[in-house]
Amino acid sequence: MAEEKQKRNITVFGQETEFYGVLEFTDDLIITGKFQGTIKSTGNLEIAKGAICDVDNVTSKSLEIYGKLNGDAEASERIELCNGSSVHGNLKTCRIRIADGADYEGDVSMLESVSDVNLFSVASDEYKQSMVYKSNEPK
Repeated sequence: MAEEKQKRNITVFGQETEFYGVLEFTDDLIITGKFQGTIKSTGNLEIAKGAICDVDNVTSKSLEIYGKLNGDAEASERIELCNGSSVHGNLKTCRIRIADGADYEGDVSMLESVSDVNLFSVASDEYKQSMVYKSNEPK
């Protein structure tokens, strides 16, 4: 796993960077400035403390928010709203963590995910941790 992290490229949009439009990327991106538009990614996205993102939609592998996000977001693996973050929009993901001190307004939809943990080879607590709760939305 450490090798996989080392092979990934990380791009940083600096504090003075302002981007408007559609952004597509496959590696990791950290936004510390301002972004307005749409983000389509198969990589990881971090919105740093002090960053402001006004989006139509964000799709990514994982999303960590320390700054401000206005708009809907979907992450195939996880979304984390960190202490001091401000998020106004609907979120869709398999796993979510909302820290104390995070400001959140919107709906959360849980994506279905097949657990890759073998039920017969782990303790019951481990299996419970690997389960993903499904939303009550009609399909």
